[in-house]
Amino acid sequence: MIYLASPYSHDDPAVRYHRFCLACHAAARLIQDGPAAFSPIAHSHPIAGAGKLPPCDLDLWMRIDAKILPICDSMKILAIDGWRQSKGILAEIRLAVQHGIPISLMWLGSCNRRRREADNAFLDTCIMLAGDVHVAA
Repeated sequence: MIYLASPYSHDDPAVRYHRFCLACHAAARLIQDGPAAFSPIAHSHPIAGAGKLPPCDLDLWMRIDAKILPICDSMKILAIDGWRQSKGILAEIRLAVQHGIPISLMWLGSCNRRRREADNAFLDTCIMLAGDVHVAA
């Protein structure tokens, strides 16, 4: 199963909703391509709204994510606005590294080579700081 990490937290609820929609779109694409996929944002955003839970409480949602990520075969990070600054994604990278789970990036739509190279270099640095793990191409 692929664990789809994506940025979410933001002061503006419209930005959070947009990120939720992008996460759902990316998860659907992964599922359509074949392997099972889990998106914590697609899972938690509607639950937070329905249950009036704090949508950006990293500790609350990482309690759940910390149970799911270790049973996944790989982790993809949705490289959308905010992924580099996301505390949640950094926590997920650390957890994936601890469990030897390969990490790669996923882009939606077109993305130029320079951006891909910069994003991959940033991810490599994050992984190096978290420990040593294979980065999937």
